[in-house]
Amino acid sequence: MSDVKSARPLSPHLTIYKFRPTMAMSIMHRITGGALYVGTLFFVWWLVAAASGEDAYDAFSGFFGSIVGEIILFGYSWALLHHALGGIRHLTWDTGHGLQKETSTRLAQMTLVGSLVATLVLWLIIVIFT
Repeated sequence: MSDVKSARPLSPHLTIYKFRPTMAMSIMHRITGGALYVGTLFFVWWLVAAASGEDAYDAFSGFFGSIVGEIILFGYSWALLHHALGGIRHLTWDTGHGLQKETSTRLAQMTLVGSLVATLVLWLIIVIFT
């Protein structure tokens, strides 16, 4: 084994990077993408229940009418809105805009705040009109 050090630089790793809002939103974008996949399975359950008859649909409605079901629906709607806003943020970056450090940080913060506000407004509308 040689004691000669390689002249190549070391690969970056997590101990080098400072945790930033853009990193957090990148991680959340991946997590919400996975949540949307699971949520799509619930959507398929709804379609199958609707096509299978009253008993199947009643079972579906009973689950999603419960507190657990409503928490799942709230989380799914937040994940959908958060993922969509994150996608818009990435599309903005693809045009070459918003890549400055301060701007990208502000966009990351706006993604989180915007998704939370939009989810709360959506659920407020749902509660008012149902």
